[in-house]
Amino acid sequence: MAMKDKIKNMLQVSRGKTKRAAGHATGDADLTAEGRADVQAGNMKQAGEKVKDAFREP
Repeated sequence: MAMKDKIKNMLQVSRGKTKRAAGHATGDADLTAEGRADVQAGNMKQAGEKVKDAFREP
């Protein structure tokens, strides 16, 4: 299950970067902010997955 979550988080970061770039290219501040929020949320979720992995037994 952890790998599935990691992939979902990486996709969220990727979508956020795409939104941010599209918003920047078109001058849409709302889309840029939404993309930035997606990137941050995805990165925070990834950090949570890393913490969970650190406490799992090998």
